[in-house]
Parts: sequence; structure tokens; C-alpha cells
Amino acid sequence: MKDKNTIIGIVLLAALFFVFFWYTNKEQSNYLAHQQHIQDSLHRDSLAKITPQQKAAARIDSLHNDSLSKLNTAGQFSGNVNLPEKLVTVENELIKVVFSSKGGMIKQVELKKYNSQFGGKVILGESNNDGIGYNINTSSNRAASTTQLNFTPSQPVKNADGSQTVQFTLQDSTHSGIVHQFIIKPNSYLIDWNIQLNNASALITNSALNFHFLQEPMQVEKSVDYERRMSDVCFSEGNDFDYISSHTDHTFEKPVQWLSAVQQFFNVTLIAKNNFNSGKVLWTRKTDSSRSIGVVDATLQMQVPASASVNIPMQLFYGPNDYKVLQTAAPDMDKIINLGRDMYSFVRPINKFIVMPVFNFFAGFISVYGWVIALLTIFIRLITSPLVYKSYKSGARMKLLRPELDSLRKKFGTDQQGFAMEQMKLFREAGVNPLGGCLPLLLQIPIFFALYSFFNSNISLRGQPFLWSNDLSTNDVLVQFHSKIFIIGDHISLFALLAVGTSFLISLYNMNMTPSDPNNPALKYMPYIYPIFMILIFNSLPSALTWYYTVSNLITLGIQFTIQNYILDHEKILAKMDERRKTPKVKPKSKWQEQYEKMIETQKKMQQLKQQQNPKNKK
Repeated sequence: MKDKNTIIGIVLLAALFFVFFWYTNKEQSNYLAHQQHIQDSLHRDSLAKITPQQKAAARIDSLHNDSLSKLNTAGQFSGNVNLPEKLVTVENELIKVVFSSKGGMIKQVELKKYNSQFGGKVILGESNNDGIGYNINTSSNRAASTTQLNFTPSQPVKNADGSQTVQFTLQDSTHSGIVHQFIIKPNSYLIDWNIQLNNASALITNSALNFHFLQEPMQVEKSVDYERRMSDVCFSEGNDFDYISSHTDHTFEKPVQWLSAVQQFFNVTLIAKNNFNSGKVLWTRKTDSSRSIGVVDATLQMQVPASASVNIPMQLFYGPNDYKVLQTAAPDMDKIINLGRDMYSFVRPINKFIVMPVFNFFAGFISVYGWVIALLTIFIRLITSPLVYKSYKSGARMKLLRPELDSLRKKFGTDQQGFAMEQMKLFREAGVNPLGGCLPLLLQIPIFFALYSFFNSNISLRGQPFLWSNDLSTNDVLVQFHSKIFIIGDHISLFALLAVGTSFLISLYNMNMTPSDPNNPALKYMPYIYPIFMILIFNSLPSALTWYYTVSNLITLGIQFTIQNYILDHEKILAKMDERRKTPKVKPKSKWQEQYEKMIETQKKMQQLKQQQNPKNKK
């Protein structure tokens, strides 16, 4: 009763802490909102005091100063500074690319096959902060980024192979300048970007070109918090794949083949066919309430030939994190898809050679991905069944031993060493492995991590409905809260509840089969506490993963019930136990059993020795 009260007290205390943190968080949010409202009101009041004439004069001064600054920076290319921005649109079957004369670069790319959670198609590069450029000398002692200069666009030209070419030219009176040539191929997310520098020795210093890659991916999925967690920066350095996620920066010490700003299901990648020589990248993951995922800010240096005319072959990728697509984009770009990294890299072969091929096989003739996941679950359980069958049988036999174990506890009382020795003997006679129940759990760990990576990165699940879930790539919503609740979030997932509920049933079933330990009564309350922690983890996971877990648990319950009630012959097992008792040592002990019995015997002797040395402890 004392242990029961302790457990109840712990649960109540945890509940009080939860309510306290939720209330404190809510009050703090209200306070910050009130302070922001005050600041906004003061700002509006200060703006209201400015007369229209003052506003107009300030605007004219600002435009004038900005124009002078641009003219000074542009140097020999100042004739193009005040030209209006021109947009050129080129598209193929997969993408719609909008180019801008400002910088002679891509302004944004629409992905025709993918819808955004905010309506319309997914657009990459939509932030005003996005840009890719490099510095050039515009005159003596003056330099500017190409992103600040206006290029002259040409009309798109369709080539014989079905590709389309568009060019942007920046040229001064001496014909020194730059040509950006872009080639968009049919059915491809890759865009060839060829840079031609005329009079390169005057445009760049020491044959070094300094690129600036700035990207601010924007939210396109349901949960910005979850999309931020799944986003990172990937790159190939020294022909080896690497990435940064938790860290905020990385300095390149080897040649860089490509650099990618990666969202959960999409990426923007800069590819250098002749490699970057060095550089640095900064990764800032946003934590505010905006749609911004984060900011990727990279500087990359490239050595070019010291000649009058220089051609630099580059490529740009704006597209999905699709395994087959990325395999043909650039070496190791398929590793952008997180099928297992770092300490979980051991699950990548499981995903690559088992989970992915089987999933794609079922998806080839089944259009509903929820049933594809169910079949994948059945397949996984079938190939692991030989490994866990004996464990399930051993666990089912434990239930038969409960009466005899209860008798042994009464016989030995507080003599735990004696009871342990007899318990091991009983297990051996019954053919029960006390650690056998751990094997299914151990097998679940790598499989769970493999599928966690697979379902989080599998773009084919994106937007796929199943039962009450609108999108298997994200969590479903049973109850939506108006604000975030501490730890839980802003919703309750029904698939998560089913996964936790079926896990709870398995725990109850196993507890009913496993003999209870009166010396540790707190264990019987664990099946009731464990689901509380599980729901906190599962609530934000993709529906695909929680659906898999639910199906897997139902299969486990079915296997255990079938073995217990239809496969095991209880009378036969009890008869074998009696036969083994009559003919001892029919089966030799394992080394583990021998060591365990020696340890128990040693502990028993030590306890007897202590009792002899201290007579007061004798009963």
C-alpha cells in the first residue's frame, strides 16, 4: 500500500508540474503579447505625428542616396543601374522557372507536381533574402556583387534536343563583362548554369571567384516546428557526404562539390562541376512564429584559370527530396534523404535494401499508401518471426509457471538467493528463457529507427490521405487546441492514441503472463505510467509511423494470443517438466546459467557469513 501511495503521489506531482508549466507559459505569452501591443501603439503614434510632406521628403532623400550608392558601386557598369527589373519565365514538365534581370539569376521556381499546405504549388526561392551571386571588380578600388547589378536578358531559345536556353548579359563599353547562360532540360529539376567572364583578369582578383549562397527556406508543410526539425544543410566535401543540423557553422577544408539548403521534402542545391576550393557555411534555424525555416549563408571560393576569357560550368537544383531523382543529380546527393545518419547509420542499409524496395513493390500495384504500410508491416513481421517465435513461446510458458513460482515464494520467504536458484531450475525444466522476452523488444529498436527515418523522408507519402488522416507524412489531428500546451503541443493525434493503446494492451497481456514480484510492487503500475510518456513522443510523429506501430502491435497481440491458446499444449509442457525432474541433467546447463548460479551461490554464502559475524541479524 505504501508503494502504491508513492506511485500515486509521483503521478499527482507530475500532473501539478504540468499544470504549473502550462499556466506559467500561458501567462508569459499573454504578457509578451501585451508588451508588444504597447510597443506597436507607441510606434503608430510616432508615425502619426510625421506630416505627409516629411514622409515624401524622407522617401525622396532615401531613393536619391540609394541611387547614388548604386551608381558608385556599379562603376563601369553604372549604365545598367537604373534599368527596371525584367522577368523571364521558362518551364518544362516539372518546373516553372522565373528569372530576374537583377543579378541575372533565378528569382523563384515553382514545382508543378507538389502542392503547398498554404494553397497553390510549392515555390522554392520565394523569400526576398534568397540569392546566389559573386563579387566582381567594377572599377579601380571598387567591387560589387552580381546580385546588385542589372543584366540584359535575351528571349528563351528552344534547342533541337527539347531543352531551352536563356542568357543574361552584363557588359561595359570595352566589351568586358559577364554572360549567365541557363539551360532547362525536359523533365528535369537540374538547371545548367554556365558563367562566361570576358576580360576576367580585370573583373576578378588573383583568379579567385567568391560566391555567396544565401537561402531562406519557407514553410510548405503543416507544422513549421516539425519541418524545422527535419531541415538541415547538406554538402559534399572531398567527395564525401556530410551535413550540419545541430551545429550552426562549418568551415570547408577540402574541395566542395555541392552545397544544399534542405527542407523536409525539398531542397535548393548549388553544384560546382569544377569544385569550390574552400569556404564556410552558417546555418541558423528559426524559432519564431514566422514561416521561415532558417537561413543558410555560405561563402565559397573558386580558383579559375588566369586567362582573358573564362568559362565556369555550374548547376542548380530546385526540386524534391526524391531518392531516384537525386541519384542522377550529383554524386551522393541521394544521401540528402535521411535514411539513417551518425549513430543511427546502421539502419540505412535496412532502409535502402529492404524497406524501400518492399515499399516501392507494394506501392506499384496498391494506390492507397495506408494499406501499403500495413503490408510492409506484415512483411517485416514475417521475416523477423523465426527470431522471435521462440521468445513468444517462452513468454507464454511463463504463465504456466505462476502457481509453482508462488509456492516457491512462500517456501523461501525472504531468502531471495534461494528462491532465485530454484526459479532458474524451474525455468530450465520448463524450457523457459527468462531473457527471451527481450529479443522482440531489441529487434523493434533498429526497425523503429529505420522506419522513423524512412517515413519522415519519404516524399511519396506527402499529401496521401488514409482513413481520417489527410496526410500520412505528418500527424493526424483528433483534437485541435487553440494554443500550444506544454510538451503535448497544439493537438491530439488519433493514430498516436491507437499506437499507445495497443502498446498498453501488450503490456497488460505480458504482465498477466509474467509472474509478479511482490518485492517490487511498483512494477505493476508501469503499464499505466508508460503510455503517458509514449503519447508525448508519438503525438507529433507522422501518421505513417504511428499507423505502422499500431498494425505491428495488433500483430503482436494476435501472435501471443494464438500461441498461448492454440499452439502450446499446456498438459504436454507440464508432462515434460515432470519427466525432466525425474531424469535430471538431461540437458546440460549453458555457460550463462552456470555463471548465474555461481553468482547466486556466492551471494548466499556471503549473506550467511555476515549473519554469523553479526548474531543480531539472525532470526
